[in-house]
Amino acid sequence: MQRLLNAYGRLLANVDTTFMRYLYPHIDWGNRLIIIKGARGVGKTTMLLQHIKTSFPDVRKALYASLDNIWFTTNTILDLAEYHYTHGGTHLFLDEIHRYQGWQREIKNIYDSYPDLHLVITGSSMLKLEESMIADLSRRHRQYTLEGLSFREYLLLEGIATLPVLSLQEILSNHFALASEITAKTKVLQHFETYVRSGYYPFYLEDRDGFDERLSQILDTVIESEIPAVSNIKYESVYKAKGLLGVLAEQSPYTLNISALSNSLQVSRENVLKLLDLMDKAGLVRRLYTVPGGMKMLTKPEKILFNNSNIMYALSSQADAGTMRETVFASQLSQSHKLHMPRQGDFVVDGTYTFEVGGHNKGYKQIRNLDNSYVVRDAIELGSDNKIPLWLFGCLY
Repeated sequence: MQRLLNAYGRLLANVDTTFMRYLYPHIDWGNRLIIIKGARGVGKTTMLLQHIKTSFPDVRKALYASLDNIWFTTNTILDLAEYHYTHGGTHLFLDEIHRYQGWQREIKNIYDSYPDLHLVITGSSMLKLEESMIADLSRRHRQYTLEGLSFREYLLLEGIATLPVLSLQEILSNHFALASEITAKTKVLQHFETYVRSGYYPFYLEDRDGFDERLSQILDTVIESEIPAVSNIKYESVYKAKGLLGVLAEQSPYTLNISALSNSLQVSRENVLKLLDLMDKAGLVRRLYTVPGGMKMLTKPEKILFNNSNIMYALSSQADAGTMRETVFASQLSQSHKLHMPRQGDFVVDGTYTFEVGGHNKGYKQIRNLDNSYVVRDAIELGSDNKIPLWLFGCLY
């Protein structure tokens, strides 16, 4: 136990609280059971430690532990809860909960047996909340998802600029004035290029030169360890998916040919769709459909994009520019908006707005006849009329 406490103390002493993620003020920290999901590397651990450091005058009332700690090979979450509670603890922060088999039942037991103990747990985006296992808690817990850094957050973290969070409606109706005010003070395009390549994951600060290598290691862990652990797909099939990611990075926005992909991977159609579902939940890719709803795992998506552009560049130095632009647009919009494939254009957002995404000379003719339609252009500081710079959508959160 002492080693667990020592690890907690070291992490808490070294956490920086000068920059807080967008999600932090939106979490109801007073809830008795909070679940925070997010892909590997987006900053869940840091946010927990920041909350402890800034909110607990007596940090002994709180206890942080990562479930991948060797202590849990011979001890249980229940053991930790009993120790912490009997030593005056009021809040228990459990990181990487998906690493622990049977966590649902133990969390439920702790919730029922320690009514004064608050629980905050984090897990990867693949974490499945089996409501049948925690049925009594399904209406009591609060669940949140932490995305990677927005472009606005990246500029703030770098100390380059402090920009306001903009709503989609503000951007659509007043983009020229907003972009003019920002670009008068900050040369955004050079910073946007860096962000697109290596600014989505906060850990880039730890080793800028080794960022791609570390991100590649994270991708390998997700594909080789986490996906097989939560599915019955054979390891051989999962391993072949690594090649698919490299192909996607170098092609134009990939419209899915399910038969060709099934033949290439030598797996069944059902397993291809299941694999894509798991890769989506793991924060590797993003599936786009023409209509909302339905059983996504069993339905063929119309287009496959990467979850964010950093993954593309970690996989290939020849990343396709068109794929990059659409990937960036989708990653910035999806945090608080619904995206689907339209019959015309590249995206329909919230069932209302149609967007065509392209380079600095992208024209309007492909969506000219549509109401509420806009062109999103990369590599421009300012737009005009219904033509909006891509970077400005990075201020949505």
